[in-house]
Amino acid sequence: MKNQDELFHFVEYSSEAAERIGYSDYSYWKSVFQNFLKKKSAVVMAFVFFAVVIFSFVALSIGKYNYAELKTSSALAFIRPNGEYWFGTDNLGRDYWCQVWYAAQVSIRLALVVAVGECILGVIMGCLWGYVRSLDRVLTELYNVINNVPTIIYMTLVALLVGQSFTTMAISLIAVGWLGMARNVRNLVLMFRDREYNLASRCLGTPVWRILVKNIFPYLVSVVILRLALSIPGTIAMESTLSYLGLGLDNNTPSLGLLLRNARNYFLDFPHLLIFPAVIVSLVTITFYLVGNAFSDAADPRNHV
Repeated sequence: MKNQDELFHFVEYSSEAAERIGYSDYSYWKSVFQNFLKKKSAVVMAFVFFAVVIFSFVALSIGKYNYAELKTSSALAFIRPNGEYWFGTDNLGRDYWCQVWYAAQVSIRLALVVAVGECILGVIMGCLWGYVRSLDRVLTELYNVINNVPTIIYMTLVALLVGQSFTTMAISLIAVGWLGMARNVRNLVLMFRDREYNLASRCLGTPVWRILVKNIFPYLVSVVILRLALSIPGTIAMESTLSYLGLGLDNNTPSLGLLLRNARNYFLDFPHLLIFPAVIVSLVTITFYLVGNAFSDAADPRNHV
């Protein structure tokens, strides 16, 4: 048996050992991707989404016909999918394969442009709305005015008064789409603005932009990603709806919505005209929505260990 003096002994202080023990290799984005990769279904959906996006550019190069050189031929109208025309032909005898994938490029590009524009404008306006008290009343009234106008009516007026083009639709959708992002960001900024560490930062003279970027923005990432995930399928759905009503992109700029509109009179007899663009719209919207939800959960700091 050991006596009491042999059981205990003094440990000398070592600054290097203290620093080594206190060091943490935690990385926010590393933790985000680790949490995301744990969700196998979300990883599969992400693979499907990126495969569709990449193939939309590859498909035109492997197709037998060039979209820019398509010619109408009544003798080739309504041919069903075969070895020559992989997706068949439309009512004007044009190859449907290159039309569908070119339209997919246009719709995906529009959705990405609108989503990024809504994200940037919504985050900036939301941070100002929630942090700068003097702007709260003005931005609240602006939000109420814009939000109370139905989007369909607003887009209809824009199409009739300004015109129908890719740029016009993108700017119009961004002009009303930032409201949801700004509202969510504003609510979160109000929650975190007066936390103790932010009050201490203001007392120490920390600039407002640094407080927003370093102290508050990490808590906004999950919400921003979620709104981004909702914006892309929402934009594609809105574009499809407007094109179906004849208020979307012009006829010289094909989109998935335009193809769906053109197929409505023939899909009972020639279902391939509706199935192919509808499947692509469904794949893009569903997969990105599921991936966005999973990535939003992974980006929430409260889910990190």
